[in-house]
Amino acid sequence: MEALILEPSLYTVKAILILDNDGDRLFAKYYDDTYPSAKEQKAFEKNIFNKTHRTDSEIALLEGLTVVYKSSIDLYFYVIGSSYENELMLMAVLNCLFDSLSQMLRKNVEKRALLENMEGLFLAVDEIVDGGVILESDPQQVAHRVALRGEDVPLTEQTVSQVLQSAKEQIKWSLLR
Repeated sequence: MEALILEPSLYTVKAILILDNDGDRLFAKYYDDTYPSAKEQKAFEKNIFNKTHRTDSEIALLEGLTVVYKSSIDLYFYVIGSSYENELMLMAVLNCLFDSLSQMLRKNVEKRALLENMEGLFLAVDEIVDGGVILESDPQQVAHRVALRGEDVPLTEQTVSQVLQSAKEQIKWSLLR
């Protein structure tokens, strides 16, 4: 019998999902082709929700995948990895995402607040995971970077005084170098 040798990989996260308390998708980001079509993704999300929404545990093995999850008020957060993935790494991603959102939403992690701050959610997920590779697990860093990126408002949406202030800052820093 030949032993299966798994090559170490940086690509540890297969998907990040946030579902509401009816199991409907609020956010989903898939990092590989495990579920290539929207129909397959929706079926997987329904399955995962049905298996987890009534349990108190934080981990499940489902369809050959490791799923770590937590709920808050009317939201369910999921981080999915392969069956041989380290649950602690997946849990670190889940906790980082949840704690980052908790800071950004001032501890009001519920559906309405999340829907009003979707841009922050997208930025946070991009700071934590890129293409399935875990980049950050410190929620303080993520919330800080999202706040900084949130300040980078496009020029078309800035007032004249904001543009002038930004230009003054850039000139000041270029003179200080």
